[in-house]
Amino acid sequence: MHIDEERLPERSWLDKFRDAFRGAKLGARGQSSFFFHFFAAAAVIAAGTVMQVGFIEWCLLLLCITAVLTAEMFNSALESLARSITDQHDPDLGAALDISSAAVLVASTGSAAIGGIIFLNRLGQMLGWW
Repeated sequence: MHIDEERLPERSWLDKFRDAFRGAKLGARGQSSFFFHFFAAAAVIAAGTVMQVGFIEWCLLLLCITAVLTAEMFNSALESLARSITDQHDPDLGAALDISSAAVLVASTGSAAIGGIIFLNRLGQMLGWW
């Protein structure tokens, strides 16, 4: 069989976006850590608004929020995939899940550090410390 014969039919952009939004809903649903990060993102946006952060700071904060939520989505996808493969303990699947959790930790820690730098600097400016 040729590759052309196995080709799936082209999907419309509307179908692709519909699938992506369904995936976002599935990734967020029932994931307590996703909801924690989502509400942390809302707190960062509120703090940025109150502290009137600048354009570049907004870009950095939004990039950090996106990185953490994306890492959380990939972690959820791997968890779902692992559950579909087996319900038995598998050390390789366990390692993959631990690595994906570590990716969320790295993204969260780096984002918290960047947020801390931005907000402490902004607070220092507001209070006249520098």
